[in-house]
Amino acid sequence: MYIKSYGKRAAASIICAASIFAVAACSSTPADDVEPSQELSVENVDSNDASTNGTTEEAATDEPYVLPEGMYFSELTGEPISEEIKDQRPIAAMVDNEITALPHFGTSEADVVYELMNSTLNDRITRLMCVVKDWGKIEQLGSIRSTRPTNIMLAAEWNAVLCHDGGPYYNDQYFTQAWSAHFSGTFSRINNGKAREFTEYIVSGDLEDNFNNYANNPAYSTTYNEYANEGSHFNFVDYGTTLNLDEKYDRTYTANKLSLPFFHNSSQLVYNTETGEYEYYEYGERHEDDEDGEPLSFKNVILQKCSFTQLDEHGYLIYNCIGSGEYAWYITNGVAKDVTWVKTSETDVTRYYDENGEELQINTGKTYIALIPDDTWERIIFE
Repeated sequence: MYIKSYGKRAAASIICAASIFAVAACSSTPADDVEPSQELSVENVDSNDASTNGTTEEAATDEPYVLPEGMYFSELTGEPISEEIKDQRPIAAMVDNEITALPHFGTSEADVVYELMNSTLNDRITRLMCVVKDWGKIEQLGSIRSTRPTNIMLAAEWNAVLCHDGGPYYNDQYFTQAWSAHFSGTFSRINNGKAREFTEYIVSGDLEDNFNNYANNPAYSTTYNEYANEGSHFNFVDYGTTLNLDEKYDRTYTANKLSLPFFHNSSQLVYNTETGEYEYYEYGERHEDDEDGEPLSFKNVILQKCSFTQLDEHGYLIYNCIGSGEYAWYITNGVAKDVTWVKTSETDVTRYYDENGEELQINTGKTYIALIPDDTWERIIFE
C-alpha cells in the first residue's frame, strides 16, 4: 500500500496491492476525496472548536512523571536532561550529505535534524543541519560544509550558533543581522584520505575555543540571548505519555515507510516497530553513525511543503520558509497526519496546526524535519 501526497488533496489515491481498497481499511479517512486540514487557514479557524487532548499513556498510571533533582525537560526533545545546560544555546551544524562525505560522525547524537535541498543542480543534492543542545559532549561531528540563507533563518529559530564552512555571498545580508551568530571554517581537519573539502569536523574542544574567541561579543554568548524564543520549540505531550494520532484524529494515514523526493540520495525513513522510531536511509542503505554504529533515527518526522526561489544559474536557492497556511505532514508511530505550518519572521519558531486551529502536539524524542520543494510535494510516497 502506498499513498502519494498530492498538493491540494492529502491522499488523492490509495492503492493496496492490485486493487483499490476503501480508505477505511488503511486509515480512518472516508473513501471519497477529502480536502485536507492544510486547506484551512489558521487565521479563520475558531480555536474554541478544538478537539480534546489526544494524549494517551503507555501504561495505566495516575502518577505523573517526577523529574529527578538536577534535571529539566529539554526544549529540543521534551526529554529529561541536565539542568546545568538549561540556559545553554544549541549549535546547528551543516553536515555534508554527498556520498563521498560518508560515513558521518556524531549525527545520531543530534536532537533535531533538518534535511534541505542544497542546490537545484546535481539532482537537487541535500545537506543536513544537525541541532545539538549538549554540544560539550561532541567528540566528532561532520563533515562540515557550507550553508545557505534558509539554514541561517532555521538556526535562528533555536537561537543556535550556526557552524559551517563558507557559502555564497547571499548569506551576507543575514549574517549582518544582530540575531545571527555563526562560526565558519574554524574547526578541525582530519586526515581521512579524502579531498580537503570532506575533511573538516567539529571535534572535542573546538566549540569551546570558538566561543572563547568571541568572549567579549554578547551575540556569541554560550547562553540564550535576547533573540531566543521562550519555552519549548515544539508542543510536546507530557513526558512518559504517548500521542497516538489515530486515536486523536478522525483522518490519519498509514506511514510505515516514507520515500522523499530528494533524488540525489533517495532519502527514506522506515518505521522500526521494536524501537518505535523512524530510521533514516539514503543511497539505498540505512544510515549508521561511524562514531558509535547507531542508526540515525527519530520519534517524530515532519515533512514541510515549501516553495523556493532559485538565485542564480549555479543552483543557489532560498526556501520561502516565512509564511502561513501551507501544507505539512506530521508522522509518528507509523501514522501520518496532515497539518499546516506558520512562520512569521526570520527568528520566529515554525509552528504546526491541526484542522481545529490547535497547535499540533508531538511526542517527546528526536525530530527529523524536511523542507520538501513544492514542485515535488506530490511525489512523497507513504507505504
